[in-house]
Amino acid sequence: MVEKKRENYTLNDVREQTYKRRDAWWTVWLVDPVAARLVVPLANHTRITPNQISVLAFLFGLFAAGFFLQGDPMSLAWGALFFHLSFVLDCMDGKIARLKGTGSVFGMWLDYMLDRFRVVICSVALMSGQWLATEQTSYLFLALFIIFLDSLRYMDALQLYKLRREMKKRVRRGRMKEEPIIEEEENIQGEMAASAEEISSPSVDLNQTFKRRFQWYLNIRDWLEQHRIRPHLFSGIEFQMFIFIIGPLTGLILEMVVVSAVLLLTFELAIIYKLWLSTKDMDRELTVE
Repeated sequence: MVEKKRENYTLNDVREQTYKRRDAWWTVWLVDPVAARLVVPLANHTRITPNQISVLAFLFGLFAAGFFLQGDPMSLAWGALFFHLSFVLDCMDGKIARLKGTGSVFGMWLDYMLDRFRVVICSVALMSGQWLATEQTSYLFLALFIIFLDSLRYMDALQLYKLRREMKKRVRRGRMKEEPIIEEEENIQGEMAASAEEISSPSVDLNQTFKRRFQWYLNIRDWLEQHRIRPHLFSGIEFQMFIFIIGPLTGLILEMVVVSAVLLLTFELAIIYKLWLSTKDMDRELTVE
């Protein structure tokens, strides 16, 4: 993609052109305010590319893993700091890409793969450090458990995204009696990060049953969206931050793994339940037609 010929980007430019309509609360409150301000000088005074920022974010993740492996409280605190900085940089690559028009399909793949490698390396390092410090082999199994849940979350998000698109397409076909709709180019990474997206559009609303059963939730959802926070309050992002930042800073590593795992699975089950209700709406729509 050709870079836009533009300099002197402002903070408002970054907010208006790069902020997602809805994002994780951790990103909205703890990352975007910092990342946006760092993007301005980088966009105006450097030629750094999104892919270079992705690699730099991964290197910060390796620094975090090195500190996690040492296992002592001070090293854990430094590890948490570097992990947070790694995530800040990870959010900046997308902002630079959207602001300057320098995004690419390869960059999406690179960003996604480096994120997964960072989780694997930091999981092994954090739990290995605790195993060396305590000689409790259960920590080694926790590393595998974290990696499994992180992978499950992102694989499930991708499949749910595909199913939602297919459901809406079937309803549109039933209504319009047209040939199959050709899908536009997909931003898989962005859609996976927003896996709680409503299965609705101006012409297709497959959330009618859910809205009738959980009317109390709609006011909460509206308030969250007014503050750019997506209703999926505990996603893969919060899962990682609880384990790799809050856990090391508080010394409650085992407890944070348990709490974050329960919350992640609870929200995943809620999304699956919502999807199941949507299939009922889809069946009714097709039956009526």
